[in-house]
Amino acid sequence: MDSWFSMSLGDAMLVGAALDRLEALFLSEFEKSGAPEAMALFVRHESEGRLHCEVVVYFSPAAFSVAEAVGAAPCGKPAYAGLSLLAGSEASWLVLFPEQHDT
Repeated sequence: MDSWFSMSLGDAMLVGAALDRLEALFLSEFEKSGAPEAMALFVRHESEGRLHCEVVVYFSPAAFSVAEAVGAAPCGKPAYAGLSLLAGSEASWLVLFPEQHDT
């Protein structure tokens, strides 16, 4: 599967527990899968002109099982700018965003 998935968690000030649960679920699946470099969760704080920003979690295509388990929606590949790695291998940056690391 090549589709990315996303899920809005809402106001950034209120999402700590939800992020912790997602990370725990992801890490369990990540370990069961043999820690593939292409399996990762990314987050971005998005404000779009609002007073408070919302946290959006992006699931790489290899994290399909986690995305499905939490009801994340299919989406396009997120823009690289502003993303942070929530869970997965640091190598996922190179695997999933090779265009940002061309030498």
